[in-house]
Parts: sequence; structure tokens; C-alpha cells
Amino acid sequence: VQLQASGGGLVQAGGSLRLSCAASGLLVSDNLMRWYRQAPGKQRELVAGIASDGATNYAGSVKGRFTISRDNAKNTMYLQMNSLKPEDTGVYYCNAGYVLWGQGTLVTVSS
Repeated sequence: VQLQASGGGLVQAGGSLRLSCAASGLLVSDNLMRWYRQAPGKQRELVAGIASDGATNYAGSVKGRFTISRDNAKNTMYLQMNSLKPEDTGVYYCNAGYVLWGQGTLVTVSS
């Protein structure tokens, strides 16, 4: 059972990135799936979540800019990030059911 995060990179402020979290050994459709991020020197924080019924929630700092989604056929969760800001820089982690973590993917937003 594992989560594999990908899609991070270096982007200029105002740009976009899409993160992916591919799951194996579990179904993203059956679990509460979340994206967290950890900026340098800061605690890990919740960015967005999607429940098994499709309900979504977002941190206030990303609401209106980020969109969480999933593709059940591909068993993959996504985070579309638009209008990126330097303060969005950090390592982004996907999480399933509070206990399973992906390895993280680095997002760097330059000003």
C-alpha cells in the first residue's frame, strides 16, 4: 500500500502546476484524501482534502486558487495549483485516511 506524489517543480509567481498522487493498494474513492505542505522552517499544514462522497475543503490561503480532484479510473488524486505565490513554496505531501503518506514533491515558486 503506497502513495506516489509527483508534479512538483520550479515555477514563477503567477504560474501553475498540477500535482498527482497515484495510489496503489487502496482506492482513492474510498478514502479521505488530503494534500499537506511543509514550508522551510514551518510545520506541516493541511492544504486541501476530498472525501469519499466528493466533498472538498481548502485552507483559506489557497481557496479560489487550488483545486483538488480525483480520477477513480486512474486511482489518482490531483491538486491543480494556479496563481502560485512565493509563499506556496514547500514540500507537498499526499495523505490517505490520516495514516498513509506519500514521499512528498517539492514546489518552488520564485518571485
